[in-house]
Amino acid sequence: MSEAHTHSENRPSVLHVTYDGAVATIRVDRPKANAVNPAMIEEFLTVLRPLAADPEVRCVVVTGTGRFFIAGADIAVMRDLSADNQARMRHWIDVQRVIEQAPKPVVAAMNGHALGGGAELSLACDLRILSADATFGFPEIRLGLFPGAGGSQRLPRLVGPHLAKRLMIEGERLTAGRALELGLVDVVVEHGAFDAAVAERARRLAAQPTAAIGLLKRVVDEGYGLPVEQALAREEKGVADLTGTADAAEGLQAFLDKREPVFTGR
Repeated sequence: MSEAHTHSENRPSVLHVTYDGAVATIRVDRPKANAVNPAMIEEFLTVLRPLAADPEVRCVVVTGTGRFFIAGADIAVMRDLSADNQARMRHWIDVQRVIEQAPKPVVAAMNGHALGGGAELSLACDLRILSADATFGFPEIRLGLFPGAGGSQRLPRLVGPHLAKRLMIEGERLTAGRALELGLVDVVVEHGAFDAAVAERARRLAAQPTAAIGLLKRVVDEGYGLPVEQALAREEKGVADLTGTADAAEGLQAFLDKREPVFTGR
């Protein structure tokens, strides 16, 4: 495993990238709570974009350090309610769009509390794994705010508008079990087994036909909410693109050969 650090000339890096085969892990390390500020957002974009474009990286994991995954926006920064500052913080949605549009699976490995902007980031990921000791929620309402960096739009698409509004209005920090029950996360893992469980799932995803996964993500996102005829047209285009991939050829040939396929993500 190798490690790369991303930084600017004027400030230390808060994101650390490690590689395990085709899996790239981005670890957030901004004590005490991995809170989001404009510098972190800029660094996320700098790190994520090349990982999303790199064909050798076939799964990306985002995780945190310590007791937190990402606690949300840095309140000291958010106190500046000027339009310029709010616009800088708004770029958190750009980070989420890079994740959603990445032509490969992205995993939110929530090692600790995922609150506010951290929970919002996880909603853009393809798999959400939460530590059993962690909490999950959207507490912005207690600050006189609401989840305005993607949460007010992605959460209703995940759990429906009524439940989404209730969760955001109440602002409750949910236990891992309750978050799983409501469908906010996909997997809950005991803290002691967390890293191993994330690594195993990430390796499994990286071994999948990531060319097909990338196209599937695009087809679902582009077709969702469209009239069915238009959505089917998007699907048809995606299938046409898929038939030109090496992964599709390999998967079909491996089935005929009665062997396990070896996908390359191409």
